[in-house]
Amino acid sequence: MSTNKINAELLAKMFLAGAKNLEVKKEWINELNVFPVPDGDTGTNMTMTIMSAVKEVNSLEHMNMYDLAKAISSGSLRGARGNSGVILSQLLRGFTKGVRDHEEADIFILAAALEKAVDTAYKAVIKPKEGTILTVAKGAAEKARELADEADGTENLQAFLEDVISHAEYVLSQTPEMLPVLKEAGVVDSGGQGLVAILRGAYDLYMGKEVDLTFEAPKGSGIIRVSKEIEKEIKFGYCTEFIIVLNTPMPEKEERSFKEFLNSIGDSIVMVADDELVKVHVHTNEPGVAITKALTYGSLSRMKIDNMREEHQERLFKNAEKLAQIQKAEAAAKELAKEVGFISVSIGEGFGEIFRGLGVDYLIEGGQTMNPSTEDMLSAIEHVNARNIFIYPNNKNIILAANQAKELCKDKNIIVIPTKTVPQGITAIINYAADKSVEENKKEMESAVQSVKTGQITYAVRDTHIDDKEIHQGDIMGLGDHGLLSVGNDVISVTKDCINQMMENEAELISIYYGEDFSKEDADIVAQWAAETWPDCDVEVNAGGQPIYYCIISVE
Repeated sequence: MSTNKINAELLAKMFLAGAKNLEVKKEWINELNVFPVPDGDTGTNMTMTIMSAVKEVNSLEHMNMYDLAKAISSGSLRGARGNSGVILSQLLRGFTKGVRDHEEADIFILAAALEKAVDTAYKAVIKPKEGTILTVAKGAAEKARELADEADGTENLQAFLEDVISHAEYVLSQTPEMLPVLKEAGVVDSGGQGLVAILRGAYDLYMGKEVDLTFEAPKGSGIIRVSKEIEKEIKFGYCTEFIIVLNTPMPEKEERSFKEFLNSIGDSIVMVADDELVKVHVHTNEPGVAITKALTYGSLSRMKIDNMREEHQERLFKNAEKLAQIQKAEAAAKELAKEVGFISVSIGEGFGEIFRGLGVDYLIEGGQTMNPSTEDMLSAIEHVNARNIFIYPNNKNIILAANQAKELCKDKNIIVIPTKTVPQGITAIINYAADKSVEENKKEMESAVQSVKTGQITYAVRDTHIDDKEIHQGDIMGLGDHGLLSVGNDVISVTKDCINQMMENEAELISIYYGEDFSKEDADIVAQWAAETWPDCDVEVNAGGQPIYYCIISVE
């Protein structure tokens, strides 16, 4: 290449070529993930992140460095999905800050921009881990600085770019030596591989390679309103809620007995008790039976019974009308913001009903199978008319996107509770107390989350080796908070083994949330076994409705 400087037009094409190379290789990058689970993987998250920026770049009417930098930065920040996507967006944000005030970029400007990219990304991650995309980016920036410092006036941009990218590839090859889990699985870091794919794609275009810069239309967002219904058969037709004002405190044994009774007549049970009150939420075909039983413990208040089948039909016929009403109500309520609101990520209709029963204002459908973006978070925040909003990511791969949305939101106080699983989110919300301050609630919820262990039962999508265990495609896996707990061929056996691995002496409650591919009958078998094995521990069964994961277990 004859030019030793990159202008806005060339940089835009290089960026698009890098994005295209990532898009082409996303499935290959997905396969580098250590855990062979069928969820939203690194390649997919990074691709969807950069495609949001691609859309912004392609919409530019006038090409100059400042507007290009703004498009790349804003698009990637809002489109960021998953930890790898958020880190990529921060790398792009830092890099574009380094070039936006220059008409052209030479090796000195590029070296400084790469350093700014790394500095920005490291600051965005609370506990940066070496052996990841961050390490690869840092290696590229350090090589660029070294070459810029050694420049003698005869610098060649082509040689500079080739040396920087080659060093990034070398650092990537060393990531298994930095993270033992990568070495055991026989893979390099998937996020680092994604970054190298972007750099290599950009360099190929710079070198004159013909690159197809057309892109697939992005898929729709995973965000849904709290009011959205999923078309399916409703087994228990009445959503029943009430508060029991107790005559006398309910003993633990009686509390367990009442829960078992509710389980016998319905599902999606949420029951929160103290010495004076018991809050109950249950889906049942016999609301009168539930109420009659509750009256034996005390008086009832705030009773609410909704016919979900009837409501479902009404929503099917009046969806457009209701949406207009919601939008009108939201507009009218602009000046009547409530004090506290709640946003939660959810992964199934059953979990959605539980969160609704706990007072969540807005659900974001996503979780493992599709990590919601920062833009999804911002859209949810916009629709919750509250001064203070708690967000529950319920997935370790979504926390960074939630925090990024918090930073971008200027007119509301956003509090991200770093819940890593859906059961942690449920526990956090249950511990909210209206009579306490936002800061007090934040501390209470974060403390409560620490007591929750989560197990997730799914299947392997490829052969691999983890924690001295051989895993074959199709095997059933039990995944815990910190790694693999169990592997086998039978879902029920693996679920039991997973619970065994999670249990400890202080455990008081085992909750089993069965998914769309795991029957209530099988969940009841596991629950009966757990109750017999740990007779002093409460055992609950709830419909989660989640895809991919046969069941999700929590031990508290």
